[in-house]
Amino acid sequence: QVQLVESGGGLVQAGESLRLSCAASGSIFSINAMGWHRQPPGKQRELVATITSGGNTNYADSVKGRFTISRDNAKNTVYLQMNSLKPEDTAVYYCYGDLNSNWWARRDYWGQGTQVTVSS
Repeated sequence: QVQLVESGGGLVQAGESLRLSCAASGSIFSINAMGWHRQPPGKQRELVATITSGGNTNYADSVKGRFTISRDNAKNTVYLQMNSLKPEDTAVYYCYGDLNSNWWARRDYWGQGTQVTVSS
């Protein structure tokens, strides 16, 4: 069993910051990449940022320069530092992990989601 548990969501005003955390636990053989998606109200889920085991990062254009993804490999944890938040960043944020539970078993795992609300 693999679990991803997010924390750090909440309600903030435009221009403020939040930091999301996601810890992976359970039967983990290796982690290939971790990241964040989000689903705004009434819209489809979209990629926010990813980071590979080697530290390579990728961001959605809408968050470049404002959000920073990082990870602590020793803790199997990924972070999303969100600065200069805008009302359009309001969404449920989902953590995901591309990982192996055994050397032959690789798949994506998802957290339960955490709400981020940015008021204008």
